[in-house]
Amino acid sequence: MKRHFISAFCAVLLISSPLISCTSSGGRNGGPAPTPAITKGGIQLSPSESTAIGRKIWQNECSGTIEGLTSWNKGEDFPSLGIGHFIWYVKGRPAPFDESFPKLIAFMKTRRVPMPGWLLNANGSPWTSRNQFLAAQNSPQMKELRNFLANTVQHQTDFIVFRLENAMPKMLAQTSGAKDKARLQANFYKVAESGTGVYALIDYVNFKGEGIKKEERYKGVGWGMRDVLLEMRDTAGGRAAANEYSEAAKRVLQRRIKNSPPERGESRWLRGWMNRCETYKKGI
Repeated sequence: MKRHFISAFCAVLLISSPLISCTSSGGRNGGPAPTPAITKGGIQLSPSESTAIGRKIWQNECSGTIEGLTSWNKGEDFPSLGIGHFIWYVKGRPAPFDESFPKLIAFMKTRRVPMPGWLLNANGSPWTSRNQFLAAQNSPQMKELRNFLANTVQHQTDFIVFRLENAMPKMLAQTSGAKDKARLQANFYKVAESGTGVYALIDYVNFKGEGIKKEERYKGVGWGMRDVLLEMRDTAGGRAAANEYSEAAKRVLQRRIKNSPPERGESRWLRGWMNRCETYKKGI
């Protein structure tokens, strides 16, 4: 039986598109909904599909390793945790990127997921530098954290799906002009017509965010999912749209690297980012 994740953007779509149905009772004409799929009624994934997507994201971000679940990248001022490398800032040291790890913990709390007591009340990363973080790799606290993250892959995947479901109204709010708003929505649903496209959308929103924060821009140009959808060239739906989404994501990320501050050395990530976007043509 499918688990139906009802999207928060249903109300927005109903206002702009009165013919859209936002029910969770299946596909068109009452038949079974396609799987995996994103419909106007939300994201529909079977447990096996959700697990496969979670494992793929884990592979993309952490090479599928337990050790990769707790990382602090060189040149960054924060750790990245879990299958989605969710960012956790040091208290008092915010950065322009979306801090997603506290949101993940809050999401798990609503589901009453058991977790280490120190995580329940943590206020910022307990490690304040990369050197301190690396020195603590074999500490009981770090081992407990990795064990917790390894045992909650399904919840982490559901959080990423939840984030995607809530992305549309945020992206529309940051998009000017009726024409661009319509193109944004149309491209989203074109990509979502295939299982490959569903994976691409879920992975990219976790990878680079919705593209709604003004701080997540270089020279005024962003690199989130909104930017990719607007970058897409005209295409048919289904697999063709997923292929174009892949190419648009590459162009957006190449532009990010070109616009990035030289001291960040972001060109070192180019090959990995291009390889990741190429997987959007192949799916899970």
